[in-house]
Formats: sequence, structure tokens, C-alpha cells
Amino acid sequence: MRAVHEGRKLKDMVAEVLKRGLSSETTSRTAPTATKGAIKLPLFPSPKTAPASRMSTQELLVLEQETLNREDHQRLGLSI
Repeated sequence: MRAVHEGRKLKDMVAEVLKRGLSSETTSRTAPTATKGAIKLPLFPSPKTAPASRMSTQELLVLEQETLNREDHQRLGLSI
């Protein structure tokens, strides 16, 4: 839209934006760092009585794998 408002070709506008972005000194070349407290956990709040709250990590992983396999079989039209 900006190119239209300025009477410029879209490809010229894109080329300019890319050149500015690639030559920017403020562009971070390092990996992002974690910020403590940036995400509030749990991401998906559930009641304390939810079955998953009483399951071990291994049990949760098995349940996840079984669910994924069941969904894959359903998509393929196979019986479980």
C-alpha cells in the first residue's frame, strides 16, 4: 500500500526495505536470550484435579504419542 501511495513500484519499495534492513547496524546477529518471567506458566491453566496433573512426564509422553498415532490412523482411514 505504501508503494501505491508514494507512486512507486512495489519491487523498488521491497528492494529498498530489504537493503535498509540488511545494512542496519541495530540488527541483532546473536541468538535471543531468555527473559525470566516473560511467560506466565502454566500456559494453559487447568484445574488442580485434572488427570494430567497427577501423571508423570513419562506417562504424559506416552499419552501424547498414543494420541498422535490415533489421529494419524484416523487421517489415513485405518482402524485402531
